[in-house]
Amino acid sequence: MNLFRLPQILFLSPIFLALLLNPLWVKANSAAVAMPDKYSAQIAQQVLQQGGNAVDAAVASAFVLAVTYPEAGNLGGGGFMTVYAPTLQTAKSDSLAVHFLDYRETAPLAASQDMYLDKDKNVIPYKSLVGYQASGVPGTVMGLWQAHKRFGSVAWAKLLQPAIELAQRGFEVSPQLEARSKWFKTWIANKSPIPLNFVDYFEGLKVGQTLTQPELAKTLTRIAKQGAHDFYHGQTANLLVKQLQQHDGLITLEDLASYQAKWREPIVGDWLGYQVVSAPPPSSGGIAIVQLLKMKQILAKELHHALKLGKQEGVSEQTIKTHFYAELEKRVYADRAYFLGDSDFVKVPIKQLISDEYLKERAKTILWDDISESEKIKPGKIESPETTHFSIVDAQGNAVSNTYTLNMPFGSGVVVKGAGFLMNDEMDDFSTKPGVANIFGVVGGSANAISPKKRMLSSMSPTLLLKDNQTKMVVGTPGGSTIITSVFQTLVNVIEEDMNAQQAVDATRVHHQLLPKNQIAYNPDLPGKVKQELELMGYHLKKNNYMGDVQLILKTKLGWEAASDKRGEGVSRVFKVHD
Repeated sequence: MNLFRLPQILFLSPIFLALLLNPLWVKANSAAVAMPDKYSAQIAQQVLQQGGNAVDAAVASAFVLAVTYPEAGNLGGGGFMTVYAPTLQTAKSDSLAVHFLDYRETAPLAASQDMYLDKDKNVIPYKSLVGYQASGVPGTVMGLWQAHKRFGSVAWAKLLQPAIELAQRGFEVSPQLEARSKWFKTWIANKSPIPLNFVDYFEGLKVGQTLTQPELAKTLTRIAKQGAHDFYHGQTANLLVKQLQQHDGLITLEDLASYQAKWREPIVGDWLGYQVVSAPPPSSGGIAIVQLLKMKQILAKELHHALKLGKQEGVSEQTIKTHFYAELEKRVYADRAYFLGDSDFVKVPIKQLISDEYLKERAKTILWDDISESEKIKPGKIESPETTHFSIVDAQGNAVSNTYTLNMPFGSGVVVKGAGFLMNDEMDDFSTKPGVANIFGVVGGSANAISPKKRMLSSMSPTLLLKDNQTKMVVGTPGGSTIITSVFQTLVNVIEEDMNAQQAVDATRVHHQLLPKNQIAYNPDLPGKVKQELELMGYHLKKNNYMGDVQLILKTKLGWEAASDKRGEGVSRVFKVHD
């Protein structure tokens, strides 16, 4: 019997029901998962209940998402993994047992700084976003391989088996997948000069239809047998390069053969007695989240006074907090644009950017009764960036927060023929032209300029919150540039607003990213009075159709809570694991 296939009869048997009820003679501990779909949730739970650890569950479910969540789960993309591994310590571990794996894509050797500009040095619309020249060298397979080599306890091939079976026998198309595939086909139709083969694989999907992916099943089978070698040196590598080179793509066999994921020091910041552990460069997320949390703490008295004064004047509390968050976020995104990039290529002043001294100076410029002009928000003075996320905690207290992506839904629209997986369009996350916004409206600087083998800046922010060397929260989300602000507000909702896990992820979120000028995005809604007050202040309000899909695990006095954002189709579970 397959390790991760539990026949329905098992769930109905008296023995299984007895185990589920946790009899006194069996020791049981709780584990929790918060996943973007029902398939990944099922597999993550089964891996944990059958003896795997949090990293094992992460590997198995990440490959499952490459099948069942093709718009974001992936083999042809990349991402970040933040790990807390107190019972999986290695010689390289620090006292907090925190680890960060960077498996972000890299620019191909043929990439150049002006490759997406025309002869007049203007950005060529969509060239970095659609088609065969939009892809960086994928990192997902290497990242999962290296995570498993360091922390895995279940055989690699067994962890891939559920994904192989789902690709072979198919899965049920969800309303979200049908809607996104229709949107992508319409959106992409006239934006690539070379016809794309997306429609050959994902056109005409219908809710309830069974989607099988035989080419992808064969690719996963090769990876199960050969590990990362197949993807970067073997048959899959050859298929990938052949597909791209036939259409003026950039990635070569040399690019694939030289790719490596990197273990980096995570960002660790102190906040209200907790340790915030998050993503370092080439992600901007960890630095930005720590900056937001610390500045909010620095200005706690001023915020309290503003709320008290607002109450006396009849101004909504939510209006004051929304304006306050916008002021904080403007300064953080100014720093992001100027200072942040791949730290292997540019010097990023991490310690200074999250230091109390620096943030106290930044906080002094916050305006309470007016809107700071976006054009005047400069980076601070230093003295000498479609995605999916999942959160997992195993019964031994090890935790994984993982975010990975193709960038836009379905990436570049290019499927590797014969291998069945989509390629990313992450080259758009570079500053194609410093000072010009990308697809998410985020402006970048020269620190994030294109260079061969460089990793593009990201907003992905897989985050852990620790207290006394124990996990308090595991959190993250997709959402492009809104990832940072969504994680920030979720942390605040739990710790300062005293919300439970589900309330924290479902609450209205607001977002400001410096530009567009004076624009506050929100989701799902704001009260009419709050909208009116913000507009009177001079803000332009925009309801975003999508602003993240937070997956949260939270430790309370009563045990674990797990919550999946109502904005998505995620599934979260807390369950017993028996010794």
